[in-house]
Amino acid sequence: MAKNLFLAAGFIYLSTAATAQTKAGDTTRLHAVTDSSRKKVELQTVEITGTNAQKYYGDYSFSATKIASANKDIPQAISSVSKELISDRQAFTLADAVKNVTGVSQSSYYNQFAIRGISQNEEGAIINGMRTRQYFFNQPLTNNLERIEVIKGPASATFSSVDPGGSINMVTKKPLTENRKQVSISTGSFSTIRAALDFTGPLNKEKTLLYRLNIGYENSKSFRDLQYKKAYLVSPSFSYVPNQSTSLNAELVMNNSNSRLDRGQAIFGAIAGQTNLNSTPISFNMGASNDYFNTQDLMLMISGSHAFTSKVVFNVAYMKQTWNEDLLEHRTTNAFGVDENNLPIPTLAAMRAVQRQQKWNTDNLSAYFSINASTGAVHHKIVTGYDRINTQKYRGGGENSALGYRLKDGTIAARYDPAKKDAYLFKTINGVNAPVPNVDFFNLASPVYTIRNLGDYIFNKTEIPPAYYLVNGVYIQDQVNYQQLTLTLGLRQEWYEDFSNYKLPGEKKISQQQLLPRIGLIYAISPNINLYSTYLRGYQPQGNTSTLVIVPPPAGVNYKPLESDLKEIGAKSEWLNDLLMVNISFFEINQKNLLMNANDPEDVNRLAERGAQRSRGIELEASGFIMPNWQFNAGYSFVDAIILQDLNPKLIGERVQNTPKHSGSLWTRYDLDDHPLLQGIGFGAGIQYSGNKLPWYIRDFTLPAYTLLDAALYYSPAKTRIQLALNVGNILNKTYWIGAQNYLRLFPGSPRNMMFNATYKF
Repeated sequence: MAKNLFLAAGFIYLSTAATAQTKAGDTTRLHAVTDSSRKKVELQTVEITGTNAQKYYGDYSFSATKIASANKDIPQAISSVSKELISDRQAFTLADAVKNVTGVSQSSYYNQFAIRGISQNEEGAIINGMRTRQYFFNQPLTNNLERIEVIKGPASATFSSVDPGGSINMVTKKPLTENRKQVSISTGSFSTIRAALDFTGPLNKEKTLLYRLNIGYENSKSFRDLQYKKAYLVSPSFSYVPNQSTSLNAELVMNNSNSRLDRGQAIFGAIAGQTNLNSTPISFNMGASNDYFNTQDLMLMISGSHAFTSKVVFNVAYMKQTWNEDLLEHRTTNAFGVDENNLPIPTLAAMRAVQRQQKWNTDNLSAYFSINASTGAVHHKIVTGYDRINTQKYRGGGENSALGYRLKDGTIAARYDPAKKDAYLFKTINGVNAPVPNVDFFNLASPVYTIRNLGDYIFNKTEIPPAYYLVNGVYIQDQVNYQQLTLTLGLRQEWYEDFSNYKLPGEKKISQQQLLPRIGLIYAISPNINLYSTYLRGYQPQGNTSTLVIVPPPAGVNYKPLESDLKEIGAKSEWLNDLLMVNISFFEINQKNLLMNANDPEDVNRLAERGAQRSRGIELEASGFIMPNWQFNAGYSFVDAIILQDLNPKLIGERVQNTPKHSGSLWTRYDLDDHPLLQGIGFGAGIQYSGNKLPWYIRDFTLPAYTLLDAALYYSPAKTRIQLALNVGNILNKTYWIGAQNYLRLFPGSPRNMMFNATYKF
């Protein structure tokens, strides 16, 4: 038995912890930490310092209720991926890290997921409980993350505008009170080279000033033609904890990425009901060799906490974030080229060229009081506060777009009209007489990758108008506890303003407001089992700057907000002296006013609030230690998502696209610590299953279900501080697709791949 005292940003845990350790020379791997006898002293509700726990799941959250709470005590499903699971799987991107999260399905190569059968709609991400404006097309690096929380269902009462299916909250690593240094280098398939550095510890003898420095680097190719990624991340942070009443953390994250957008694999010869997904190799790409997608992201985060008394604590967090984009891409228009009779040519993809530059800025402020109070035997944890979120799209952004067909007068027509055939230029392509495109068709049967000359195109140049949106919210929440019962009541009033053509003569403003209730109930039937139920309402404005849509709406269009609600019941439990976590949940999510194409023949880009959907399902997850040297993370989900309303009556009652009904995963690691000759050797193994999916925009074919097998071998040589790891993904070299949009945008998964890692700790 060993006594541990560690600060967990919200509580000081003083515990008698049973630990199991294995030693390889001077290297110690902590397998299990239990703090069942912990005494909690409330200090703050913003995360200031890191933790020493080493396990595959997180058992607490600071963001879900704005109170540092054990996940078991939160009346809502929360799945967590720890830095240990990220490390053991060598999950260097967010998509790799969330493979083990129940109910989460990757939709494309972008930072885009379906959660509980509902596709994400927002263009931002959540970092430390704060909304940002970034990452949609890029998968962020993970080496600076302490854990990833997936908070299931709409969480508008907590995070403001968020997706109805759930929110992915990335929690960054915070400084520790002990000195730790770690350097790792990885190399493997697809010419991949990765490196990471993680240094932390106190800066003074009193350990009141702490630091942490995380650096990540990646230089990689891909199994996909033309793709590459060169990225780096630099993240220093400092914590100042002068006493038990006051704490402060400052953190900077610089994220730079140079890559190409990957719009997916195209297939040809496709006819409804006769689709051959193998008509092109999974490496098939329709870009150009001089395409690029470069982004720069800078975030400054400051958070602090001060306890005025033992029962009244003030918390504040602020984030400043800037994001720049510089893009050149050649991509399909989601249509085939046409012949002189306007009939599609299935071996030719119509193309467009796009140049785009834009800059965004986001400021996010959250200030609130945490108050503990009692009325007799009833205890209250009250949170009341104010949020302000504003995002500005700066003037100076623009997009140049080349597409359509060439006319004899030197101009461009957006579409080919056979009734005006004499006005168009023609040429013979693959033996077929076809109108001349502005951007050459991509020959799916005989691809050619050349450096494209932008001077060959006639561009339509468009200024991206400046925009600005502002959210103000006030809220109050009370967690009322009486014996085995805990009732969570919350109410948030939110005001939303959206300015298009911001500060220009044509400026237009739309305004909305919403009152959002939250109610949850927990009943502790035993010290290790909690039953819970919850009801939440979600709200997401669909304005010019807040929502990712196919085509931005005209200035001043006041679409109805996307409204949703969650009804959920479940059970959360901890076993084996808190070494094993098992949770089950049953849920229903409804959403309405989905913004979709209006199917207007006069305006193909017009949008309308034309839909409603319902998602019902079951989730089961378990994580923890079977033995002190054997831990695992597993989950299964069943999701039944259907269309309730649509302008097309044939779709009512049909399955929602882009999500599997059944999915599940398992990852486990076993270390051979008991045998002296095998000490330092460990094995990892995983399985992932995803049911079939429908493409996002069409229903003419189905992506098949798939099962993937992964494995890992770990070795820590005796009397060293080194761990060597070899991870093998997709051992059986299964061909599969994680998602699709249509015939010309399928997203195949990675074939068999290997990654070798060496980590040195000192």
